[in-house]
Formats: sequence, C-alpha cells, structure tokens
Amino acid sequence: MAGGLSLEHPWAFTFGILGNVISFMVYLAPLTTFYRVYKKKSTEGFQSLPYVVALFSSMLWIFYAFIKGHDALLLITINSFGCVVETIYIIVYLIYAPKKARVHTIKMFSLLNFGLFSLIVLCTLLVSKASLRLKVLGWICVAFSVSVFAAPLSIIRLVIRTKSVEFMPFSLSFFLTLSAVVWFSFGLFSKDIYVALPNILGFIFGAVQMVLYIIFKDTKVPANLAEGNKLPENMLEISKLGPCEPVHGDVEAKPQATNNEMSLV
Repeated sequence: MAGGLSLEHPWAFTFGILGNVISFMVYLAPLTTFYRVYKKKSTEGFQSLPYVVALFSSMLWIFYAFIKGHDALLLITINSFGCVVETIYIIVYLIYAPKKARVHTIKMFSLLNFGLFSLIVLCTLLVSKASLRLKVLGWICVAFSVSVFAAPLSIIRLVIRTKSVEFMPFSLSFFLTLSAVVWFSFGLFSKDIYVALPNILGFIFGAVQMVLYIIFKDTKVPANLAEGNKLPENMLEISKLGPCEPVHGDVEAKPQATNNEMSLV
C-alpha cells in the first residue's frame, strides 16, 4: 500500500485514531447478545442479516482503502478488525441457529459476500479505467452506506408511535453519533468526500435518536407491547465512517436495565 499515513494531514490522523477507538467499541457492542446466545444455545429469533451486511461493508471499505492507497491505513485497520469480529458473530449464529435460519444465512452470505462483492471487484478492476476506479468504488460505498443509514427510520417511527425508548439505548445512539462526527472529520481533513458524505446522514439520524430519547425517556412501554409481545429492535451500528452495521430483529420486552446490555459502556 503506497503512502501509508500522510503527515500532511495531522488532524486526519487524529480523527482516524479516534474513529478506530470508537468503532472498536461499536463492533464489540453485540458481544452480550452473542454471549446470551451461547449460554442459551439458541439465537432466540435474532436475525443474521445485520452481521452479514456488516461484514460486506467492512470488506467493501477495505477494498476501497487499498484502491485509494494513501491516507487509508486507518480505514484498513478498523475494517480488518470488523471483518474478524463479524465473521465470529456469523459463525456463532450458524452454530446455534435453527436449520432454516442457517440455510438462509448461508444463502445471504454467498450472495452478498461472495457474489456481489466479487462483481464489484471485477467491475472496478476490469471495467473501470484506472483513473476512474477510485471514483466508481467511492460512489458505490457512498450509495451502500446511505442505504444502510436509513435503517434507524423504523426505530425512530416506533419510538414516536409508542412514546417509549425502552428499546433504544441512549449510550449506543450517543456513540454512533460521535462515530459519525469523528469519521466525517477524518474525511474532511483527508479530503475524502466518500468517507465524509455518509456520515452527515449518520449524524442527523443519531442526533434525532438522542433528542427522542430525552423527550420520551420517562415513558413506560405500552401494556399492549410489554405483555408477552416482542419489541422490534432496529439499531444502526456505525462501525466507522461508512462501514455500517444495521441491527434489526425481534427481542423480548425486558426492563431498561436489560436493554442496556446492548450499550457500549
């Protein structure tokens, strides 16, 4: 990889390091979930798609970083860590998921992480001109990141409808917003529009979630949702700039203390 870290952008280096630290914590946020899966020997209805998507996102940004070459080492470090962590999550899921869920996971993994990723690599290296490769791949990353950043819309809609934040931990929303700010700054100072752009949307959604939490934090879950029903869980784990991890699925309604298991602190 040519260039490594450029000293011409000391602020880019600073924000890149901060982004790696924050994203490291965000990647590890689901650990409590998978520990519970391990203890109960059951996936309890959790979906694997968010982790398959997160792995694809990390792979995509690593490829982008190698194509870019300069000022991209910090993108490679955090996304490489993300690939390892998400792969472990997927393996644990495959071990304890029912047969139908395992088959679905393998199909999605093959389609996304092999099929689509291979197609993107081939199109970038063989179809695109060398001078246009970074632009083509950059806009692919932006398009994918923007589509993933739309994931919080359902949880925002749910919070507004139920007037309860029982299933939207504040600490996670805070760290995701902070992650967006840090990676936007990294993109700004390293003059990388493809890193900066998606995080504008990430900051907006994260800020909206925190505002909603402050407004509805003292509201209890409605009885018709809490009694024996499942609450939809839909969180966006912004793993670094554009590598994003959307998490959605169903979790059993539990007290606020239990929901905080998913938080980062």
